[in-house]
Amino acid sequence: MVSSIVQVLGTTFSPFVNRVRIALNLKSVSFEFIEEDLSSKSNLLLKANPVHKKVPVLIHDGKCICESLVIVQYIDETWTGNGYSILPSDSYDRAIARFWAAYVDGKLIPLMLALTSAKEDEKAALIEGVNEALGLLEEAFAKCSRGKSYFGGDNIGYIDIAFGSCLGWIKAIEKMGGINLIAEAQTPGLVGWADKFLSNDAAKNVIPEPEVYISAIKSMQDILQKMQAEAKTA
Repeated sequence: MVSSIVQVLGTTFSPFVNRVRIALNLKSVSFEFIEEDLSSKSNLLLKANPVHKKVPVLIHDGKCICESLVIVQYIDETWTGNGYSILPSDSYDRAIARFWAAYVDGKLIPLMLALTSAKEDEKAALIEGVNEALGLLEEAFAKCSRGKSYFGGDNIGYIDIAFGSCLGWIKAIEKMGGINLIAEAQTPGLVGWADKFLSNDAAKNVIPEPEVYISAIKSMQDILQKMQAEAKTA
């Protein structure tokens, strides 16, 4: 029997942390969420993730697992009792799911990070890049969902978790910039998918409102500006 002693180290505004929380919710696993202050990291976090010293960390029966997508796979393989499978059973479909999850981390998220700290003259090119990435995810959704609600079909799956965890962040960028990234005209499939994902019981109390991300983004921008100012005077 799988131990019920499960802890998650993280922050409420981290898309990576929220992947872990959503996966545990889908598996009906009870867990303790331990909020971390990333400006003053706890000894528990530093001991649990001595390599990268970052969140999320899953602590299961004293064992520490790091990196969000690795943790999601661990959760899927460890808790099988409720019959819910996050990764597809078919080996090809499983490979495709891993590919698109890696695409979100390797392409979409870096563009979004750059956009949150970009100068005005840099934003147009970055928005174009984000739109291109979302366009490819729109095509992937049509193929992977096979006309159903999620990338995973009838239920939230691996790609849904990887991409869906970013939705609050995307909505914050839209609100701050007065732009539409996931829009009916460009990505109609993703519009419907996003609504279903955010209203799902596993995600709706996990993904924060855009205002939470806006506050975090502004704090990051303030820190960056301060660092730049200090560099000029050094």
